[in-house]
Amino acid sequence: MAMMLDEVEPTDLDLIGKARNGDGEAFGRLVERHYDFIHRVAWRWSGRKADAEDIAQEVCVRLGRAISGYRGGGAFTTWLYKMTMNAARDMMRKTKRESAKGEAFGLHVVIESQGADEPDDQAERLWAQVRKLSDKQRDAVLLVYGEGLSHSAAADAMGCAEATVSWHIHEAKKRLKVLMLSAGED
Repeated sequence: MAMMLDEVEPTDLDLIGKARNGDGEAFGRLVERHYDFIHRVAWRWSGRKADAEDIAQEVCVRLGRAISGYRGGGAFTTWLYKMTMNAARDMMRKTKRESAKGEAFGLHVVIESQGADEPDDQAERLWAQVRKLSDKQRDAVLLVYGEGLSHSAAADAMGCAEATVSWHIHEAKKRLKVLMLSAGED
């Protein structure tokens, strides 16, 4: 019986409690448990493997600083969605600033010639178009279709009403039709 108790996997809340108290092993297990999830969300948001890895690493660093602020009112993954999307937005703003600086010095030609990740199938082309949507529409589509959340769970992650998520999805679908048609997709 004692061996069976030793093999029980601790819950996220158990690990969070231990990590708050400085238990590095518990924090490591928590990160390990959720890293694929964080990376997947980051990749869908950014569309580039290197950017997704940078975002995921940034989220892990932020998680270490912010774990004591987790109140447990909602699902831990909802909190991670918010943290990951905020890190992705921060990276996008930073990239835009750096891109503007580069263009001012004529470096955009060099950067573009290094090769962008081109989508190679229809699903990837669709996600590339999703990334062109407004932040709220993109987040709603990412959470509902990319991560399979209900509109209610997506609303929790986005900090808005469920009806607002539904509206963003509706508007995103209309916009995606236009974007896909203009890109030559059916």
